[in-house]
Amino acid sequence: MVGSGPIRVVVAKPGLDGHDRGAKVIARALRDAGVEVIYTGLHQTPEQVVDTAIQEDAAGIGLSILSGAHMTLCARVLELLRERGAADITVFCGGIIPAPDIPELKALGVAEIFTPGTTTGEVVAWVRANLSSAT
Repeated sequence: MVGSGPIRVVVAKPGLDGHDRGAKVIARALRDAGVEVIYTGLHQTPEQVVDTAIQEDAAGIGLSILSGAHMTLCARVLELLRERGAADITVFCGGIIPAPDIPELKALGVAEIFTPGTTTGEVVAWVRANLSSAT
């Protein structure tokens, strides 16, 4: 059910990856489009990301992963969401994701994967089309 408030999204940098320019660009583009963004900062554990999403009543989690640990980190975030009864939070991912890994990530439950070259407009349009507003 679509609510009357803004869409709320957590943008997170899980793991040891220290490159956050892309995450900040996406966070700003979403914010400028009227999405409420909670940016977690660098070096977050999957537990911290999920805790933040639940506490903030987020509709989605956008994971930015450039470290190559996307299979492990995405799987853990999805597992924690299920364990904590929050599987309704949509997970999407961006970063350096090899094409052969994309079908496996989607099979795990990642709703969408954005790779280099994706425009901010494409991400904003996807978020608007696939995430519900706050009630």
